[in-house]
Amino acid sequence: MPHTLSLLMRLGWLPAAVLCWTTAAPAADLTVKAVIERLVQSTREQPADFSGLDLSYLDFSDLDFKHAHLAGADLYGSDLSHADLSGANLSGARLDRTVIIGTNFAGANLSRASLLRPAAFSGLESKREEAPRFTGADLSGAHLFGRFSEGDWRGVNLSAAQMGTDRSTESLLFRTELAGCDLAGANLVGADLTGATLAFADLTGADLSGANLTGADLSRAILTGANLTGADLTTADLDGTVLKNVRGLHQTRGLDAARHRAAAIE
Repeated sequence: MPHTLSLLMRLGWLPAAVLCWTTAAPAADLTVKAVIERLVQSTREQPADFSGLDLSYLDFSDLDFKHAHLAGADLYGSDLSHADLSGANLSGARLDRTVIIGTNFAGANLSRASLLRPAAFSGLESKREEAPRFTGADLSGAHLFGRFSEGDWRGVNLSAAQMGTDRSTESLLFRTELAGCDLAGANLVGADLTGATLAFADLTGADLSGANLTGADLSRAILTGANLTGADLTTADLDGTVLKNVRGLHQTRGLDAARHRAAAIE
């Protein structure tokens, strides 16, 4: 395999269509047919239960997992594109290298889940219409690394989430991308956003108290009314960042060491 293709695969920047045929598929605990049968038989009172099962490398695109139990499930490499996982329990689930193009995670419980290098877009361009939806989801303590730009994350709980630079790359060339995301009202208390890209993101009213924003790109981001008490802004890029009515701005760490501090809008 050419070096470039191998590197893109390892870092998760490979388009979803290519990712599907570059990985081998081990045996899962259930077939897709068996999963569909459980979903069809489920009700709101008795949702389908896949907790702790190995569901890796399966094609679940367009399926309705609404309110399903998937706590601790292994969904590594599965195709969840355009699937409805709203209100589902995915706590502690493994969703590394999944395809999540247009996936609906609204209101889902993803606490302590792992979403490393998923394929959220069909190509190298981040398209709003393809971005997965996390509105009101619980991702507290979750571990995320990849491209999530242009998505709807309003009211999401990302407290203590790990979204910083992937230490395995040892480079800031590869960051968690949340550029252009709507994170209005999000809970980011104590979140690790080291080196993350949040350019043009809407963080209106978000709680970033105690968050690690070291080296993060906040250029042109809107933080009107946000809470930054105790956040670390060392070497964060504040070029054109809107900081109007921000709470705790002068109780942050590293503000004087932020890049383009004078270009911030207060």
